[in-house]
Formats: sequence, C-alpha cells, structure tokens
Amino acid sequence: MNGKNRGFTLIELIVVILILGILAAIAAPKFVDLTGQARIAALNGLRAAVSSATTLANALQVAQGLTPGAPVTIEGTAVLMTNGYPSQASGGIDAAVKFDASTYQTTGTMTFQVKTAPTPGSCQFVYTAAASTTQPPTIATATTTGC
Repeated sequence: MNGKNRGFTLIELIVVILILGILAAIAAPKFVDLTGQARIAALNGLRAAVSSATTLANALQVAQGLTPGAPVTIEGTAVLMTNGYPSQASGGIDAAVKFDASTYQTTGTMTFQVKTAPTPGSCQFVYTAAASTTQPPTIATATTTGC
C-alpha cells in the first residue's frame, strides 16, 4: 500500500448516520402538520375575502344610489342584498365571493367550510347578514379545530 487512506472509517459513517437520524427526529414533526396549517391559512384568507366582498358590495350599492335591498352586480354576477350588504341566502355573499368550489363549500346558513379538512364542520366560519342598515354583517371567527 502507498500509505494514503481513502474513504471513511466505520465510526465516521455511524456518527454521520446518527446525526442525520437526530435531525430527522427533530425536523419531521414540524413538517407533518403543514397541511393543517395550510387549511387554516386558506380559511382565514377566504374569511378576509368575504369581508372585502361585503365592503365592496355595500360601496357599490351606495355609489349607485340603490335601495338597501336592491341587488348589485359584481363582475357580471347579481348579488342579493339585505340591509345594504350581501344576503346570507344563496346568491348573496356566496355570489359576491368567487371561491374555488373544489376547495370550499357553503351550507344553508352561509357557513363556509374547507372541503378537504378531516372534519369540515370544525374547519369553518359563519357569515351572518346585516340585521339593519346601520349594522354591518357579522363574520364569525374561524373554527379551526378540525382543519
């Protein structure tokens, strides 16, 4: 032999494998729950879009001088209004917000849910129409326990 050692010793390889195993044990749990966090972020984004749509619909109705119950047209879609804000009936806030039907769904009382959540009923928020012309609609804080 020429006296030059090439390669790694068995101990060096074991140490590297041990370090990689420790890093994987620490890092893996942080990446496991990313889908749940992504659903929560998407739900909060939809909640913000609903809030913006209510403000836009109200501004359009006021700017056009329409009565509080008259429908407005947003991007070619008629939006049913109640007390100057989008209604919670079908054709109201759901028409004002153009959401992805493959990701989100609405139930009868305008409860917006993430379809792909393990428990859609626990990954949602509720839109409640304006009770009067002086009181804006209520967009409840999102429930995210089932995301």
